[in-house]
Amino acid sequence: MASLVCTLQHHQDDVNWCAFSGQMLATCSGDKTLRIYNTDDFSELPFSPLSGHGYSVHCCCFSSCGQFLTSCSTDATTVVWSMVTGEIEAVLEHPGRSPVRICALSPDSVHLVSGASDGSLALWDFPSKQLRRTGAVSDTTMVACSFSPCSQVFVTGSTYGDLRLWDLNMNQLHAEKNAHDLGVSCCTFAPAILSGGQVVQFNLASCGQDSHLKIWAINKFSSGAYRMQLLHTLSDHSAPVLSCAYSSDGQLLVSGSVDKTVIIYDAKNVLLLYTLSQHERYVTTCSFSPTSPLIATGSMDKTVNIWRLEDGCSGNGGKSLPVESAQTSREGRASAGRLKLLVSDWSEDDVSEWLAEEGLGGLVGKFKANNIDGTELLGLTKETLASELHIESVGLRSKLLRKVEDIKNDSVCSGVPDEFLCPITRELMREPVTAADGYSYERQAIESWINTKNRSSPMTNLPLLTTLLTPNHTLKMAIGRWKASQ
Repeated sequence: MASLVCTLQHHQDDVNWCAFSGQMLATCSGDKTLRIYNTDDFSELPFSPLSGHGYSVHCCCFSSCGQFLTSCSTDATTVVWSMVTGEIEAVLEHPGRSPVRICALSPDSVHLVSGASDGSLALWDFPSKQLRRTGAVSDTTMVACSFSPCSQVFVTGSTYGDLRLWDLNMNQLHAEKNAHDLGVSCCTFAPAILSGGQVVQFNLASCGQDSHLKIWAINKFSSGAYRMQLLHTLSDHSAPVLSCAYSSDGQLLVSGSVDKTVIIYDAKNVLLLYTLSQHERYVTTCSFSPTSPLIATGSMDKTVNIWRLEDGCSGNGGKSLPVESAQTSREGRASAGRLKLLVSDWSEDDVSEWLAEEGLGGLVGKFKANNIDGTELLGLTKETLASELHIESVGLRSKLLRKVEDIKNDSVCSGVPDEFLCPITRELMREPVTAADGYSYERQAIESWINTKNRSSPMTNLPLLTTLLTPNHTLKMAIGRWKASQ
């Protein structure tokens, strides 16, 4: 469930971007200002608003430590702000003095990229604030940029509709032309790095004026070559999609659209979870908090909505809003079942849906008539199926019991679910984090492993391309739900 926590209404013009750090939320607007909020209670910080740009502020992003904020504007500058004092640390003038539409910091905060209306790019050394490289794509406007989780490459998107992969020397490694018909709006890397054999893979989400949200695989081969492959095209929005963002654990993906809605997806299974309809105009930006289950969405209605994703165990003071759930496929229902964790918690309706998905829809009437819920389902035998439910077909009884046995094996009815156990310690995780190999571990265990095992993956034995660890909030909430059910 998604609940509206609060609505921030301080901007006087369109909200163009919002970004979270561990303790703050930054928003920027056509009113030339940035506003900074404390994420504990969403009160505005004493030095907010920040006024230093001469024209509309298009984008903002925090450094990984949260001590600095960068913002870019039509005034052709990218400004670096101190989040301790609210003062300007540096003003970076874009080469050619073209309006800057997008800026992005690498996850390690070593590099900053700014992209402009004339198609030019500037790569800055962030610690020294010095210009290192420039590049350009002619006859277009740069509107999207995202660094890979390893900080070594980045992708740009333009109004021309192309997605381009660059290295830190401003060499184009790959160009995916016509990625979005009529233009790209936004792009964002998933936080995980997947390694296997001779290939390293990143996932990238992009959206555009074609009303599509797309998920790509970017593969790096041992030869150094890159290939970009389209994995999924999501067409749930009815108008151009203006923004997209992954959660810090990569489990969720959110998008905002001209159709005034926000859609939250299960990124792993590519399933629509919720549609939020609270903004009165175009949704221009969306962002996940890296430290709590919060989403910020900004709009041309001049507001920023803060949403909390509930874990299903305890209520929250936020106002619950109706959300439109997707019609679930077989995979979608399996995911929803896992959210409940214990099959014994299933209601009669849950059992009926499961029967339909398993091709046993003809039994729904019998099960409803006998009030079969999850607990009853797990206790079924050949005898009860024949004598009490009057299922005469031996084959049908056997098929049903095989299905029940499958969910017993897949469920957490006996012992701790394997996915809740740290692969290193084989103990229930308290602070799960996702490493560069895509697996989740107990923070203390993987930190100790990295410090003593020469940065190899505990699961694959391949080198970890980065030692950055991302909190897996989705997994932590699932573990909390399971513990509460015991």
